[in-house]
Amino acid sequence: MRKLITQTSILIAIAALLVLLSVISAINQFYQPLSSLSAPTVFEVKPGDSLTVIASELVDDQILSSSNLFRFVAWWRGVEDVLKAGEYQFDPGRSQADVLQMLVDGEVRQYRITLIEGWRFSDVTDALSSASGLKTTLDGYTAEALASSLGLEMDHPEGMLHPDTYFYTRGTTDLELLKRARERQQAILNSHWEKRQGALPFSNPYEALTLASIIEKESNAQSERGRISGVFIRRLEQGMRLQSDPTVIYGLGQEFDGDLTRQQLQTLTPYNTYRINGLPPTPIALPGESSIIASLNPDPGDWLYFVSRGDGTHQFSESLEEHNAAVNQFQRTPDSRRQ
Repeated sequence: MRKLITQTSILIAIAALLVLLSVISAINQFYQPLSSLSAPTVFEVKPGDSLTVIASELVDDQILSSSNLFRFVAWWRGVEDVLKAGEYQFDPGRSQADVLQMLVDGEVRQYRITLIEGWRFSDVTDALSSASGLKTTLDGYTAEALASSLGLEMDHPEGMLHPDTYFYTRGTTDLELLKRARERQQAILNSHWEKRQGALPFSNPYEALTLASIIEKESNAQSERGRISGVFIRRLEQGMRLQSDPTVIYGLGQEFDGDLTRQQLQTLTPYNTYRINGLPPTPIALPGESSIIASLNPDPGDWLYFVSRGDGTHQFSESLEEHNAAVNQFQRTPDSRRQ
C-alpha cells in the first residue's frame, strides 16, 4: 500500500512538473519575438471586433500561429473587452505580449505629413491629396469655401496654416488636419502679437502675418529675417513701396516660369508691390514662427534696401546709391532689380 502511494505521489509530481514546464514554455513563447514578423505587418481591428475575432484574424494574417495562448492571456489579464479598434503596425522583434499590449493601449499606426515653410496653400492641398491614410473630403472646394470651413474671417486660407510635421491615424480627414494646422498658426500669431515690439504699421495680426510670409520667401537665412523685417517696416512707415519680388511672383500665378522679367515687374496685380502701396491683400506663403517673430520684432537700423549676394544672404543698404552699387556688384545684369 505504501509503495502504491509512493508511486502515485511520484506520478503526480511528474505530472505537476510537466504542467509547470508547459506553463514556463508558454510564458516564454508569449514573450519571444514572433518569427512570423520578418517585415513590418499592418493589421486592422474593426470597431466591435471581439477578442475571438481579433485572435482568429491574427492567425489568418499569419501573425500568430495559434490563437489559444493569446486568448488565454487576454482573458487572464481581464483585457478581452478593452482591445481598441484601429490600424496597427507590428514590426519585427514584436512578441505576442507586445501585440496584446498595443491593442490594449490603442497604439495605432501613425502617419505623418510635413507642411514646409514657404509653401503656398496649393502646395499643401497637393500634399494632402497624395498623403497615405488620409481621408480626402475637400475635392472641389473653393478657397473661399475652405476658409469658411476652417472658421476663418478672411476669404482665403493662404498663410493661415502652421508649417510643421503632423501625425495622424488612418481615417483622419484632410479638413481635420488643416484645422489643427490653422489652430496652431493662430495660437502662435496671437502669442507673438501680444509681445510685439512697440508701435508697428499694422492694423491687426493678419497684416503682420502677411509681412511674415513675405519675409519667409525673401530669405532662408534665419539670422537675416529681423533685418529684412526692419527694411519693410521702415518702408511702410515712410510710405515707400515694398518692391518685393516674391509678391510679384505670387500674383503672376502660373504665368511665372522661373524668370522674372521687367515687364512682369510692371504688370499691375493686387500682389505687385512695385505697383501697389502697402501690403498685398493676403499672405503669399506659409510663414514659420521665426518669420512671424521677425515681422513683429524688426531689427533697428536705417537700411531701406537689400539685394541678394547669390549665396543665400543679402547686402543691405541705407541709400539708393549704395543699393545700386550693390546690385551692380552682386547681380551682374542690368535688368536685375531688388528693393
